[in-house]
Amino acid sequence: MNRLLSIKKRKLVDYKNLVVALSSGVLMGFSPAPLNLWLLSWIALAPLWVLVFKNKKSFKEVAILGFCWGFGYHGLALFWITGVHPMTWMGVPWLASLLIAISVWLIIAFWGAFLVTLWSISFSFITVKFVDLNKYNIYIYIATKVLIGVTIWCSLETLWSYGSLWWSSLSYTQSPNNLAILQLSKLSGFNTVTAAIVAVNGLIAEGIINYKKFVKRNKIIIFSFPLILLISLHLWGLWLYNLPIAVDNLRPIKVGIIQGNIPNEIKLYSEGWQKALEGYTTGYKKLAQQDVDVVLTPETALPFYWKNIINNSDLYRAVIKEKIPVWVGAYGKKNNGYTNSLFTLTKEGNTFSSYDKTILVPLGEYIPFEPIIGKVIDRLSPLEAHLQAGKPHQIFDTPFGRAIVGICYESAFSEHFRRQTKEGGEFIITASNNAHYSEAMPAQHHAQDVIRAIESDRWAARATNTGYSAIVDPHGNTIWRSQIKQYQTYADTIYRRQTKTLYVQWGDWLTILLATLSICSISIYKVMVS
Repeated sequence: MNRLLSIKKRKLVDYKNLVVALSSGVLMGFSPAPLNLWLLSWIALAPLWVLVFKNKKSFKEVAILGFCWGFGYHGLALFWITGVHPMTWMGVPWLASLLIAISVWLIIAFWGAFLVTLWSISFSFITVKFVDLNKYNIYIYIATKVLIGVTIWCSLETLWSYGSLWWSSLSYTQSPNNLAILQLSKLSGFNTVTAAIVAVNGLIAEGIINYKKFVKRNKIIIFSFPLILLISLHLWGLWLYNLPIAVDNLRPIKVGIIQGNIPNEIKLYSEGWQKALEGYTTGYKKLAQQDVDVVLTPETALPFYWKNIINNSDLYRAVIKEKIPVWVGAYGKKNNGYTNSLFTLTKEGNTFSSYDKTILVPLGEYIPFEPIIGKVIDRLSPLEAHLQAGKPHQIFDTPFGRAIVGICYESAFSEHFRRQTKEGGEFIITASNNAHYSEAMPAQHHAQDVIRAIESDRWAARATNTGYSAIVDPHGNTIWRSQIKQYQTYADTIYRRQTKTLYVQWGDWLTILLATLSICSISIYKVMVS
């Protein structure tokens, strides 16, 4: 009887732990846009950290706890993906559309949860095997555990960012509102912010775990550590934020932006084609009268092959008449498929340059392992031809200097922007559709571009189909942001810059440094106990 009661009690405790893990993950999911409750991210990981330590000898329980937290965070933060439903306008039956949307969301949420599971298991294994409180001073013990926890998390996010399914780094929970901490991304990219969040959470958790080991005076000291770190990092970021934007290499470009607001339900049909041609041609003429230097249009603003646009379109004829260059989102041809591209059309009507989208959306623009998965999840694109990825090392020269380009999904990939900046890109232009999903997605997309502008120390102009289009300065300030689901035109000035942040020059050196320090700390421990 006592054994039965013990088992029931243990199951109840386990159940409570799962609820705590899931709830704290959900709490982290409230941090990013559009809710922007970014303060929550500085405490929401601490409960999982504590639970991993309490269950550190059971890797099975640790894995489940990590999965619950990860699903709570990524599942909520990326729930907007279900906004792709309904796809009846593509000929997909309503029920099938719902199943596709849920399936895609679960795959993405599970992938994020898997990464947190790996962190939980790795962190538990390494600390159990190599970090023994009996061999360490308590403060060194805590610092070592936090160092290892931060290193593993940043390493996993780095590996994750080099894959094709990437979006919800912990760093993006701070964008676009916490500009002070985001300035640290100039040092070593998004992982600088991620490291800060994990470190503060880790110190809070270690204070809770080791609370009883300290006398009263030291209890106050141990809980002051995360607060001191949090304040210090924000003061550092605030100092960087208040540094004036250098004026020695500011060369202005007056950019006109057109937000066409063509709903996906009609975009690829005759009604949408007509509306796009009229809207973008009218917007171009309006902006030309405002003496802009160039006009930027969204991703696939004109959903036609480029050859057809320059041969016979009202927009092309308007360019010949008004003599204002334009960046046009359209389709290019490649092999037996097509590309999602941005073209530079000069004032003389010549194609100056083109950029083909490099990083395609898994399950949306292509199907990974298509011979297998393609039988279960139908392609979301209504076009019969296959979308082809562009070459990974493209450059995009324009009559105004070299640009850094991102088309839609690419905004999440820091390395994509860093490479172009290092190769001489002087300003950022991004073109997106954003019409597929709920309003949470455009808000998060804007947040991603804010981080990219800060990391690279560049001005950015964003043109989207349905919002949010924007102008962002190198400190991440949103100078202008459009309304959602409205036709809009806007003109403002961005500036060419040639500065090189530490991140642009050296990449993610912080994660390498953290890994080196972790290995050194473990090696020192082995020497101490041998």
